[in-house]
Amino acid sequence: MYAISRITLHYPLPSLDLFPVLAMPGWSCLVTGAGGFLGQRIIHLLVQEKDLEEVRLLDKVFRPETREEFFKLQTKTKVTVMEGDILDAQCLRRACQGISVVIHTAAAIDVWGIIPRQTIIDINVKGTLNLLEACVQASVPAFIYTSSIDVAGPNSYKEIVLNGHEEQQHESTWSDPYPYSKKMAEKAVLAANGSTLKNGGTLHTCALRPMYIYGEKSSLLSGIMIRAIKNNGILNVTGKFSTVNPVYVSNAAWAHILAARGLQDPRKSPNIQGQFYYISDDTPYQSYDDLNYALSKDWGLRPDSSWSPPVALLYWLGFLLELVSFLLRPVYNYQPPFNRHLVTLSNTVFTFSYKKAQRDLGYEPLVSWEEARENTSEWIGSLVEQHKGTLNTKAQ
Repeated sequence: MYAISRITLHYPLPSLDLFPVLAMPGWSCLVTGAGGFLGQRIIHLLVQEKDLEEVRLLDKVFRPETREEFFKLQTKTKVTVMEGDILDAQCLRRACQGISVVIHTAAAIDVWGIIPRQTIIDINVKGTLNLLEACVQASVPAFIYTSSIDVAGPNSYKEIVLNGHEEQQHESTWSDPYPYSKKMAEKAVLAANGSTLKNGGTLHTCALRPMYIYGEKSSLLSGIMIRAIKNNGILNVTGKFSTVNPVYVSNAAWAHILAARGLQDPRKSPNIQGQFYYISDDTPYQSYDDLNYALSKDWGLRPDSSWSPPVALLYWLGFLLELVSFLLRPVYNYQPPFNRHLVTLSNTVFTFSYKKAQRDLGYEPLVSWEEARENTSEWIGSLVEQHKGTLNTKAQ
């Protein structure tokens, strides 16, 4: 079962018309995972689009504060909130009726081995296949899939990729459920490009591969910061030996808006159909640990200066922990604190260019690194305030 509540608001907001685009009168958009970190940012940008008559928000459950935020959106666009399961084919068919574009962000994200393997594969692969079939049956002509940098690797902590690009065809070889499921789902989405719709039309698809996404309201970043606050302001080591180019959440969301425009634009669509795109921005190349420090240093948080084991040692420790977990599985569900995939993902030189997205989608980051850092730091400051009894904060 799923519940549908309809929200119609009538407060016009100027369109975010930074790039000229052909008019798309009367179009509508379904966003799955709309209550998530990225999904919410996509909604905030979508409702500013010209000629968007309706946006449907689908997620399994919406937190009360998220619903309230959607109620407060100032837009002339009809906003319809739907609670439903990505594995419920009937729900998806209902959600897709009369829709012009689907943006599929819903996913089970887990690189720690907490969620059961089959659950991740069901949500990420079967759910995507269900949604593609619903699009065919409802004659939805455009489908944008939120993929992940994880589908490209890295496959070894020794691997070095600087300014990688789409033509290099990097592909993950991990059997871990998250990278495997995202890779298989992306392949299904791109293979579906050109499928015949029920009304005789054609389905056009593309996939976006964002780098690690950071920004205010990130649950991952929130966990890192709260642990640091409770640890006398010392940030845990999470990726000391990496070099990456993370993307700010609003810039990742903006790429989805441009993809939705592009697939509906007869001039741009032929170059976008069946393609995937790396999405980064102008955030400086740095380690994950350096990023965490840059975002939180205004509030007195600081990196752990103690000795860190070399990556090779961490990798083989991860292997031993995985082996222990496997041997104990018949009698006890042991969750290792880390695994080989996580060690590799967190400690590799792995950066990618957004030039192809710039060329085909007209993508340019909406938000500069300076503004992204300031916005995220301000939010981290609110976390510090909530836990101020644990830490003497603001840096002088």
